[in-house]
Amino acid sequence: MISDKKLLIAFVLSVSAALAVVFLSGTVFLPVFIALILTYILNPLVALLTGRGVNRTLAIIIVFFALVLLATLATVFFVVSIKGELGSIELNLPEYANRLYDYIPAGVKAYLDIETPEKAYRHLTEALDRLRSISFSLFKESFAVVTRAFSSTLAFVLSILGYCITPVYLFYFLQDMPELKAATLNLVPERHRPGVCRRAAELNEVLSAFVRGQLLLCAILAVLYSIGLYVIGIDLAILIGTMAGVLFIVPYLGTLFGIVFSMLMAFLKFHDFLHPLLCLGWFILVQAAEGTIITPKIVGDKVGLHPVVTIIALLLGGQWFGIFGMLLAVPVTAVLNVFFRSLLDYYRSTAYYTGA
Repeated sequence: MISDKKLLIAFVLSVSAALAVVFLSGTVFLPVFIALILTYILNPLVALLTGRGVNRTLAIIIVFFALVLLATLATVFFVVSIKGELGSIELNLPEYANRLYDYIPAGVKAYLDIETPEKAYRHLTEALDRLRSISFSLFKESFAVVTRAFSSTLAFVLSILGYCITPVYLFYFLQDMPELKAATLNLVPERHRPGVCRRAAELNEVLSAFVRGQLLLCAILAVLYSIGLYVIGIDLAILIGTMAGVLFIVPYLGTLFGIVFSMLMAFLKFHDFLHPLLCLGWFILVQAAEGTIITPKIVGDKVGLHPVVTIIALLLGGQWFGIFGMLLAVPVTAVLNVFFRSLLDYYRSTAYYTGA
């Protein structure tokens, strides 16, 4: 008879070995990981359709088609908008450059050897010529670096192929999701299934609140930022607003990006302090609405992280694992918070705490 202690040790060793394999084969498993995330996001839509009597395969095809259509429409709108904005800024670019040149201190101009606009233009032209001359060499070197990063050309090709077949992974994950859930639950002893199901439901509630809520929040913020900046009248309003909304997937990063670039563009165009302050005020207003209205309505209090804890998690994730760590910092911390609350409840039920 195998004891629970031996089973626990075997489980820990198996999980550790699996994590080691994933870490050592990251380029292969990253497309699978992306497909799993998309599966988690799209599965409720598939379940909604199947609950109304639609065949699961047909439901997956419908969701795929709707996703591709939505992405295509968004891309067309974004490209058309950016094309128009770039045409406008191309006309104003010489004026922007002259204004920016006027604000450079004389000492900096002397150090950079651009005391006159003619010198600055000559240096800029030389830099562009050098950039054009080295572009092909830079491409070759970059390709060589990327190839070495993937250890070999074959590994590089296999990695690209892995990303191309991510939709295939996604289809099969969505198709087999009910069987995967049942098979995973069957691995848990019956006496522990109620507790495991409760904990899994709590984790699902936290992760769904963050993942789906954060994506919807980013889309809403992108629209609000873009509308406000467009009304104020700055160039590249839609580009800056959309980028600020997308970057909000890492909390506070998008807001910081939007404030800096919108105020800079407003100052270069209008040459006053009113319009930069209007940009700042709009971001503050939207951020206040996000914290008091939008996030409580979309995400609610299911994530349950204090803003200070969120900031610390972001800083630690960025320091330890870079931008990828910042992306995962909040959901990982939210999951750990669930286990911490479970340990805290267990501690409060012990004889030591109750004094029994």
